[in-house]
Amino acid sequence: MSDGKGDVWVEAGLTELARSGVEGVRVEVLAKNLGVTKGGFYRRFADRAALLGAMLERWREGRSTAIAQQTSLDGQEPRERLRAVIQLYSERLNPDGMAIELAIRQWARSDEGAAAAVANVDAARLKHVAELYRATGLDTDAAEAQAFLFYCFIFGQSLLFVERGPRKRSQLVAKSAEKLLD
Repeated sequence: MSDGKGDVWVEAGLTELARSGVEGVRVEVLAKNLGVTKGGFYRRFADRAALLGAMLERWREGRSTAIAQQTSLDGQEPRERLRAVIQLYSERLNPDGMAIELAIRQWARSDEGAAAAVANVDAARLKHVAELYRATGLDTDAAEAQAFLFYCFIFGQSLLFVERGPRKRSQLVAKSAEKLLD
């Protein structure tokens, strides 16, 4: 998948997935978006299913690598690392990344391969954050429960529209985050 040529198709597929869902990821659409012929696609992929598989693999690998890097202590205290991860996900909203995340989760509702990729990423996220909570002194069960609450907060806050603007939102996020760090 990393021969360069396929990467362009995978990236175009992820972009289209975010824009129009898995149904919109069609070879003709991607070729048009890339300004190339369909022939280039078939030199790289056997069919659409192979592209969809490569897209899921890219997303799964990328998210799993990201959470491992984001939760690495690198000399920081566990609570400080948790605080940094909360800030990363709540203060620097990534609309493109969130659109892809939501589209893949929607896709996972009707596709076993997508569901497996989502379960794999969720397991990695929960595992790494639970390890941080264990490093604060919590036992395994409590750390896993805190990691679950952490991700419910991270994803939930990104989906909520706060009527009173970004300042109110950042205040709510900061106060809520402190509860996750107690």
